[in-house]
Amino acid sequence: MPRKATPMGWGVKREGRGLWTRNAVKGVSVRGERRKRDGRIEWRRWDPSKSKVAAALLRTKREPSEILPVPGSTCLYLGASSGGTVSHIHDVVCGADNHHGGQVVAVEISPRMTRDLVSLSQKRKGLVPVLGDARSPPEVAPFMRSKAQWMHQDLSIADQAVTFVRMTSAFLDKGGIAILSLKAASERYSDGDDNSRFAKAERILNDSRLVLMERIDLSGLEEQHVAFCCTLP
Repeated sequence: MPRKATPMGWGVKREGRGLWTRNAVKGVSVRGERRKRDGRIEWRRWDPSKSKVAAALLRTKREPSEILPVPGSTCLYLGASSGGTVSHIHDVVCGADNHHGGQVVAVEISPRMTRDLVSLSQKRKGLVPVLGDARSPPEVAPFMRSKAQWMHQDLSIADQAVTFVRMTSAFLDKGGIAILSLKAASERYSDGDDNSRFAKAERILNDSRLVLMERIDLSGLEEQHVAFCCTLP
């Protein structure tokens, strides 16, 4: 029997342990992912072992739609790499030819990875690649059309939580959702084990203006990672 599909919001569905987004560029895969047709709609598989956002959607105890961006919103992605996850966010927020009118600002410090983002943006209207320091509000601000309703930070740096608080303070809209994908290995300068590093990050978030909605353990999909889902009241 075919697996039952469970919608998670516009353009996102779950089938078994797999996630799929409605492809904004029919006939094109971004990282060689599987595609399939459902009538006139083409879906792309969103691999949770290669995307912290997808892993968080599978592991959250909340309704997944609560931590997804909505079509037409303004999104900020800090640490975009070559754009795998960014492309799935674009599927939802912008859609084909950006008929939703969304914006996804993707910030990456590596020139090599940014070239991939630029190539991706040529077929995906509404995707804005930025070569810059994702820790620096002045480098990001010129590309934002408004405050962000959704943000994701995935940076392999020390002080990930401190950076997250700074960037959300600068760019997150009231009522917006922000996800910090924190990698314990990047906090090696801190004393203690991985759990103590995650606990330290959680204290930093709780001491900020953000409200921590959920702490999601990504073990089994993304090792040594925790996703902190926050909102700004």
